[in-house]
Formats: sequence, C-alpha cells, structure tokens
Amino acid sequence: MGINSVRKVLSTLAVSSLLLAACGGNEEGSGKNAGTTPKGPAPKQVETSKFSTSLTNDKKAVDGGTFTYGLVSDTPFEGVLNRLFYEGAPDYEVIQFFDESLLDADENYIYNQDGAATYKLSEDNKTITLKIRDNVNWHNGDPVTAEDLEYAYEVVGSKKYAGPRYDAQTQGIEGMTEYHDGKAKKISGIKVIDEKTISITFKEANPSVLTGLMTSPLPKKYLAGIPIDKLDSSDQIRKKPIGFGPFKIKKMVPGESVEFERNDDYYRGKPKLDKVILKVVNPSVVAASLEKGDIDFAEITADQYESAEKLKNIEVIGKVGLAYTYIGFKLGHYDAEKGLNVMDNPKFADKRVRQAFGYAIDNKTVGERFYKGLRFPANTVIPPSFPKYHDDKVKGFTYDPEKAKKLLDEAGFKDTDGDGLREDADGKKFKINFATMSGTDIAEPLAQYYIQAWKAVGLDVQLLDGRLVEFNSFYDMLEKDDPKVDIYQGAWGTGSDPDPSGIWDKTAPFNYNRWVNDENDKLLKEGISPKAFDEKYRQDVYNKWQELIADEAPSIPTLYRFEIFGANKRVKNYDLQGGASEHWWDVSVTDDKPETSK
Repeated sequence: MGINSVRKVLSTLAVSSLLLAACGGNEEGSGKNAGTTPKGPAPKQVETSKFSTSLTNDKKAVDGGTFTYGLVSDTPFEGVLNRLFYEGAPDYEVIQFFDESLLDADENYIYNQDGAATYKLSEDNKTITLKIRDNVNWHNGDPVTAEDLEYAYEVVGSKKYAGPRYDAQTQGIEGMTEYHDGKAKKISGIKVIDEKTISITFKEANPSVLTGLMTSPLPKKYLAGIPIDKLDSSDQIRKKPIGFGPFKIKKMVPGESVEFERNDDYYRGKPKLDKVILKVVNPSVVAASLEKGDIDFAEITADQYESAEKLKNIEVIGKVGLAYTYIGFKLGHYDAEKGLNVMDNPKFADKRVRQAFGYAIDNKTVGERFYKGLRFPANTVIPPSFPKYHDDKVKGFTYDPEKAKKLLDEAGFKDTDGDGLREDADGKKFKINFATMSGTDIAEPLAQYYIQAWKAVGLDVQLLDGRLVEFNSFYDMLEKDDPKVDIYQGAWGTGSDPDPSGIWDKTAPFNYNRWVNDENDKLLKEGISPKAFDEKYRQDVYNKWQELIADEAPSIPTLYRFEIFGANKRVKNYDLQGGASEHWWDVSVTDDKPETSK
C-alpha cells in the first residue's frame, strides 16, 4: 500500500502490496536545530487516540458535484499509470480513481466476494478460480475478460518485463518459472475457462492467495501491438491509460493534475460524484489549501497539523499506517539477468557495524520532537498494523550509544589516528555516504541529526554529494545500485499481505539492501507454505523471521507512523479502514461548494 509518504508499491493490496516511502519527504514535521533533536520540553504531542477512521458527515448528499483531491508532494508524480508498472505511490494516488483490482477485501484485508470478480478456493487450497462479473468493462467499452488477467501474468512472467512484480508468490504458480525461462509458451497453472472465468494453480497451497494474489488485469486489446519492454513507456500507460474503475481520465497535465469524469458504466452503479480533480499540493501549503477550500481532501503532515487542527471547515481522521521508516545498507547489487540479489559489497559485511548504526540513534525522541508523536519507535519490520504478526517482544534498536561504541570496538573499527573518527578493521579511513530524500522543513535537520548521532559514536557519515536527493531520483539510485550510496533512509508501506518476500526474498528487485541469507530464504518459504494456513504456525515463523532481521540488521527499522487526513466538512462516506478498493465510487459531497474556514 498510497501517499507520497510511501513511495513504491509492489501492488494494490493484491500482489505483495509494498510501497516505497518518502521517509524524509511530505510526512515530516518541522525542525529548527540541524544535527540534534530540539532541546527543552517536547512540543505538544498529537492525541492520536481521538481520531476516527471515518467521516461523520450525515447530511444529505447533493446530486453529483466536483471533489478536489490534494496529492501532497514536493515533486511531480511520475506518470506510470498502470497497476503492474507503477512504482511511485503518487502514481497510485492517480490510479486509485480510475482502476481497481478484480478482488475487493474486507477490513482485515482478506478478499471477499464484493469486487469486480468473485472467487472460489479449491479444497486443497492450491487453485483459486475467479469469475469476473458480466458488467465489468474497460473505459473504452471492451469487457474485462479472463484473457486480460492471463495476459497480465504473461507480461509479469516475461523476461522482458522490467517491473518488480515477478516475485516469490508469482513464481509459485505452476509453470511460471518455465514460462519465464523460455521453456514454455504458456503458463500451465493459469487456465482460461471461459470469457469471464480463470483459474490459477500454485505448486503448493499458499495462505497469501487470499491477501496477496495479483488480480490486476491488463486491457489486452487496448495494448495490442506494444512490445512488453515498451509497455511502461507507451502512451496507453502514460498519457491515455484506461481502467474499469469509477472515474475516467478526461484530461491530464503530466506530473501536476488530472481531471476525472464519472464512469456511468461502472459495475457497482453510477458513482455519486460527477467529477474528481486531483492536483499536486506542496506539503508546506496543505493547511492553507484546506482552509481556503482549494482542496477537499489531503494528508496532513506533522508540521501542518498545528495549523490544520484549528480549521473549522475540515474533519480530521487517522489510523496507524501499514508502513515503517528504516536505515538501509547497500550490501551488494541486483543481477537482472539472473533475477537475483548478490551480496558482494564488503563495506558493511560485519553485522555488528550495522547494529551500531541502530543503537546510535534515538528514535523515541525523534518521534516526539520532530513528529509530535505522529511517529513512534519501530522495533521490527512488520508494523503493529498487522497485530496478528507484529512481534512486540522483539527489542529492536533502543538508544544506547555506549553499546554502539562497544560493537564497533569488537568489530575492530577503532580511531587509530586520534581524529575522533573510526577507521575500519584494516585501519583504513571509513567514510560513509548517506542518501536521503528532500521534503519539508524537517528533511535536512533530520538527516543532520542522524549524521551527528553516528559521528558521536565515531562514524564518519556524510550526506551524499552534500545534499538531499529528489524523491524519484533517490529511488532510481537505489534501484540501479549507484555505487556512491553506502547507506540510505527509506521507508516501506507493507500493504495488506503479511508475506514480506516482495522486499526480502533473494529474487526481489525491491530488496534494495541486496541482503541474501539462507535462514531468511527458509523462513520466507515457510511463511507461505501449506503449513502456514495454520495461523499459529505462521505467527511462529514470522516471529522467528523478525528476530532474524533484528539480529542480522540488513535494515534498521526506525519509526512507525500514524497517518492523519483532513477532509472538508462537505465530504461524505470516506473511511480509512482496509479493503482492496478505496471506494471512491461511494464518496459524495453534501454541498455544491467546499466550506471555508470562518
């Protein structure tokens, strides 16, 4: 799972649902003191318990109306507007209005029978059969067919597909690896039964089939003739995308705004709004834009909350997000030809050095001082928004600079020349390039805080090229394994599926740390094995896995987040609770014009 806070997405609730987050970007609070957490009393903390997840407006809706959505970002959206190819969460914020996955989900993120398709799982749990509703049509009038979903899997399974969704779960489909390797012309485990019915069979039963199955079809006829390796750059994806969602794209200013019109042919019935306007709003003016009624809905950043909470014309809702921020280490590179991560960078090979980075930073104080309590310390890489699988017994990295120093000493990283900075175990200068993103006022002070905290334990960390990196460029550097990047601050939105293999598997392109570990491979497989249909067994597996990540420290989880949103008081029927669809078709307004603050 969208928001510029969570930058990359492996799917849309289905398909591993992972998002890369802009950790230093639009969700950040303000900070004055570069390099240290602010001194003196902590700022007033936001009382997150007071927020509902749904709007309370119970007035009668007007017929139609125009709704304006604020995409909060300090950078343009990239414009890869398709569920199988997009990676940036800003792109997802556009996609959510005009396209859907075939299966919807309940508040626990488990697929139900309410979406564009229904499903049936075989007795052995290995085969899922989807039946697409007869009235589900693409925006150009073509019916959404079983062949469209089959084509989506053929694209993802192709060697020419450059996206990140050829993951461990996809590879678990019967015949997928043979198809991918060019040994078969079709995927044997995918069978089109009739125009609207398709079955997908896995080699082994997989519990994530009901939370992470990819059910995003591609309009095969509309994309006909476009080579797979050209799809993501085609006009049909970038300039004239279609879906089967509640709204259709009418016009677009690339990277800046989109005007949607109602899809009267929507399978759930005519949407309640006539029109949706989406526009990029800089994080620094969110509260002012809500106050003036320039936008009806937007995420409220920590630095904007104090201004937003005073507004009389909005209602604020919120919840703990499916996301975490982390410090990552570049341990190797991704071999695209073999489809494998290769851990061949020795710079951070000693896990004690990685652990020291975690113990050197004070996440509790950062959450309180920079984020006013809207962020809180992360102890594992499975957030508490997964209560069944989050292990609160994992200690994580509490602030302990003396322990950090001891670990570095034990690893042989000592200050041999008396300059206050440690050399590596071979006595060589140990300089570290730190990459992090630009964003609101806090991005620079937060980066400097980390740098100074690491310097306090003797680590010579410098901001990469002396500056913050623009959002899209930052993730391009990680994907391409830019050798200048040693460590980085990133964030993940985990999405709805508890299976973490989309980030952590040795074949996952999103495994930006390029960490490879045999025990990791074993536990990830056990977590989606037939035995994992037993919830207790799966919990035990993921508890062991969280302990492994904490010990090996390929990433240092830093903060979880409480996400808050402001909605004009004329907005009705919006809820933050789970589900595969954002349910924009049901959102309405109760006045023709937005309320303004009085």
